[in-house]
Amino acid sequence: MSRLDSFINRMSAQRDILNHVRDHYPLPPEGPIFEIGLGNGRTYSHLRECFPDRRIVAFDRKLAAHASSAPAPQDFVEGEIRETGQSFVKGTAALVHADIGTGYDDKDAVTLTWLPDMVAGMLATGGIAVSGLPLDHAGLEPLPRVETIREGRYFHYRRR
Repeated sequence: MSRLDSFINRMSAQRDILNHVRDHYPLPPEGPIFEIGLGNGRTYSHLRECFPDRRIVAFDRKLAAHASSAPAPQDFVEGEIRETGQSFVKGTAALVHADIGTGYDDKDAVTLTWLPDMVAGMLATGGIAVSGLPLDHAGLEPLPRVETIREGRYFHYRRR
């Protein structure tokens, strides 16, 4: 598969799984949404459309989002996510979306030493985690694969 096709597949999977969560899994009534890895802000923009009544807090090393997709200053956390995310491990988030995979197995393996614990710790009971990387954690129950997403492409979980 070409890198372009892989990118399109990832973006389609992201959209499909977020829409699926919106349509099929009620989120806890309270709590923000965390966008781990803001990037250009495309997914942040989609989250705003899917969940217009929720506060969305985005994390990234630096703000590089398109102006139309940038969060308000109070909703952006700048710095190394592994470090800055720790102060949000309070079990309050209704949804955490993490798209910080690099496509390099060795780099992603390092991320997976801390990301599952951080995401599980951020989520309220019954909250949903959506991730481009598999989140192997005892506190996260894997949810059934969305039919339009090929096995292993994108993952979602409910906080036990």
